[in-house]
Amino acid sequence: MNNKTRILLAEDEPSLGQIVKESLESRGYDVILCSDGKEAESKYHETEPHLLVLDVMMPKKDGFTLAKDIRSQDTEIPIIFLTAKSQTRDVVEGFTLGGNDYLKKPFSMEELIVRIENLLNTKRTDKNETESSIGNYIFNSKKQSLQYKDEDAVALTYRESQLLFHLYVNRNEVLDRSFILKKLWHDDDFFSARSMDVFISRLRKKLKQDETVQIVNVRGFGYKLIC
Repeated sequence: MNNKTRILLAEDEPSLGQIVKESLESRGYDVILCSDGKEAESKYHETEPHLLVLDVMMPKKDGFTLAKDIRSQDTEIPIIFLTAKSQTRDVVEGFTLGGNDYLKKPFSMEELIVRIENLLNTKRTDKNETESSIGNYIFNSKKQSLQYKDEDAVALTYRESQLLFHLYVNRNEVLDRSFILKKLWHDDDFFSARSMDVFISRLRKKLKQDETVQIVNVRGFGYKLIC
């Protein structure tokens, strides 16, 4: 087995599958291309990939069913769904079944590559760094705590901790508002957005002792953690 990052790509449109495969390989990834869900499931067990890119609508076994079956065996492998425009209503279901991200067709290869790298970096951070420095704070994602210098650690709620974790992984870059709403709230409607704004305000208050740390609102796009 080589040391390249292996991506299992399941896409039943031959031309699109080949384009995506070649584009990812040009970036140094090792890509296993499958044309249906059954083949993808078999290759998953044979090749032990690091990340899955699954088309939702596939013959023999659809992407959602495949992801559900794989999640029952592997809770950590990142999964990206590829969906058609008419399938956006299924995005929430995809996250519920264990998906980490989704892309709506048609999509740009640059966007797919950014999503892939983000998920791989998130997995490495989650695995290797339970404690992270955010300015003069120590954030422990496993214990759900935030400590300023030598003061006592402050407890975070699960959602506060998850939101701060994703902000930290994407620090100094914009965290997509729609993505994090679907990831943590399972919906991007008005009420979920207002709820997230409340949690952002809570995190700002807990980070206010260090003036170099900011969570800024990038209007129309999302939030950025500056540290």
